[in-house]
Amino acid sequence: MSENWHIELPSRMRRLPAYVFGRVNALRDRKRREGVDVIDLGMGSPHDPPPPEVIDKMVEVLRDPRIHGYSQSIGIPNLRREVAKMYKRRYGVTLDPASEIIATVGSKEGFSHMCLALIGPGDMVVVGDPYFPIHVYGVALAGGNVINVPLGNDEAFLARVASVAEHLFPKPKLLILNYPHNPTAMTVENVEFFEQAAELARRTGMMIIHDFAYGQTVFDDYVAPSFLQAKGAKDVGVEFLTMSKPYSMAGWRIGFCVGNAEMIKALAMIKGYYDYGIFTAIQVASIVALRDCDEAAAQQAKIYESRRDVVVHGLRRAGWHVENPRASMFVWAKVPPKHLAGQDTVEFAMRLLEEAEVAVAPGRAFGEQGEGYVRVALVENEQRLRQAIRQIDGALNKGIKAPSASKLQKKSKGK
Repeated sequence: MSENWHIELPSRMRRLPAYVFGRVNALRDRKRREGVDVIDLGMGSPHDPPPPEVIDKMVEVLRDPRIHGYSQSIGIPNLRREVAKMYKRRYGVTLDPASEIIATVGSKEGFSHMCLALIGPGDMVVVGDPYFPIHVYGVALAGGNVINVPLGNDEAFLARVASVAEHLFPKPKLLILNYPHNPTAMTVENVEFFEQAAELARRTGMMIIHDFAYGQTVFDDYVAPSFLQAKGAKDVGVEFLTMSKPYSMAGWRIGFCVGNAEMIKALAMIKGYYDYGIFTAIQVASIVALRDCDEAAAQQAKIYESRRDVVVHGLRRAGWHVENPRASMFVWAKVPPKHLAGQDTVEFAMRLLEEAEVAVAPGRAFGEQGEGYVRVALVENEQRLRQAIRQIDGALNKGIKAPSASKLQKKSKGK
């Protein structure tokens, strides 16, 4: 290849922020190749299986020779009808399956394609900080600009958004909301918050996208309200949800966008160009999950609740200040300053990998306001979580390295 030849990336690619997870993930992968038993609490990828009846339906449908062709990019009609029934049953919200519901290849893909449908070069989008990375990357890939405001779940947060919307030019086109929140697990108390947000959107001409991925992963009898329960919500916005968390179907890649018909139509247009739809067998199995597996989803939430208790109790005993989250599959933990010792959270996460052989997500990966925190994913069983806490406590408070790290240290001294 000629030394003068190179790829010139477009501006939207050059504007992407650095992938902060990259260094941590690279070290984790290297250690695993070396045979180290890293306890990975960094990525929110469920380890638990889907409900048995969902798997059984998948296997059954796979044997049907008629379902192996292209599917519908918007989702098969029976699946969209089942989503409408679920919203009516769970939230009292009426949705038109034909115009207000679309199936997506997971909520992350759906969100990214919705940004392409709604956002153009120079458009402004308001996102709370800390944030889930795709809420920023999706906007950047669509050519838009992100305005970060400190995250909140109250009138003060909405006042910050309103100030930006009323004083910025050009005015923001879109507001991204996410409750229960990833990474912080922040929740809203009731639908009144969303009603105020919808009114703000109407007043300022913004659209709203609400990421509701953790709406069913709730603890301590907390019930997460849907944005669409708010008066006038469908006039200004949509909501994304996913099968990944409540039904442990993360690898199946299926989610939904529901709400404003014009926004759904725009997303359908984009998807019509980009994909041929989700494999029909996955969609049929998802119908079974939505129709018959409410109890299984509730039991899965109970599993995460028990794991949360293990992590919160263990970190508190180790001297950390940790709030008890009411939802999500994460614990958002403030690192004691004595443990940071001048490091940022990326360096701290690298240190935990080296000395404790535990992977966590550094708070800085979720925005400037995330610095000083780490996100702990509740994906391992309780025994492994207790072991992870022991290894973290040993490395940070007692100077005791994890097993493999100790062996490597002894070998290096022997040389």
